Amino acid sequence: MIKISKKVVDRWPNAVRALTAVALSHKTRDVSEADTVTLVKDMLADIFGFDKYNELTSEQQIRGTFCDLAVRIDGKIRVLIEVKAAALALNESHLRQAINYGAHEGIEWVVLTNALEWRLYRIKFGQPVDFEQVSAFSIADLNLKNEEDQRKLFLLCREGITSDAMGVYHQHISLLNKFTVAQVVLSEPVVSCVRREIRRYFPELKIEPESISDLLTNEILKREVIDGDKVKDAQQRLKKAAAKNARAQAKEKSVTKSVLVEDSVQ
Repeated sequence: MIKISKKVVDRWPNAVRALTAVALSHKTRDVSEADTVTLVKDMLADIFGFDKYNELTSEQQIRGTFCDLAVRIDGKIRVLIEVKAAALALNESHLRQAINYGAHEGIEWVVLTNALEWRLYRIKFGQPVDFEQVSAFSIADLNLKNEEDQRKLFLLCREGITSDAMGVYHQHISLLNKFTVAQVVLSEPVVSCVRREIRRYFPELKIEPESISDLLTNEILKREVIDGDKVKDAQQRLKKAAAKNARAQAKEKSVTKSVLVEDSVQ
């Protein structure tokens, strides 16, 4: 899904270990937010690979105030970063502040952090503006040999941003998640397959597809994966995918038919 170069992986161990120790010390000593911003800049440079002097700025003015940090690559703001003091637990009001900054500036990606906790959000521009959490991790708990932890770290790296790793990862989790899988499980082909397998074991059993669907909906699947906005999003994605596949198949059949007609004429 996401390829991470050896160069990136090799720079992590020493930098993560050293700067995580500093972050934990900041939390224990309850240092100021300004000191945490300084630490986060060091982390963005040493761990995430940004040029601290040319690609990180604290001069991005939004609604008469300045956001804590912004990542600017090739003259374009790519990510806004809202920083809170290391000892402060991240909360909903901090998130809203970060989202409001991004929404006002038309910037899709926002990070909320206190140097230890890192949360990546994608803003969905619409009426109203919405957002979703794409990734989150505690840097003190990362296992740098674990592929999923590596991916989470890489999303915020310069190399990840310039290769659109955020977009690729977001698309992956949007498609492969419990809501999409639940809708596939409830689909007619899967229900028919379950019914067929049950009847293979118990040929004498009379069972209708509706009975399988009712069991799945009411007793097997959790309520959260069969009801709500995320379920509707999954249904819509599957509907669009099915329509796209149908169009592709129809086009392929049309091309094949045309080739056969040409061959017969010749």
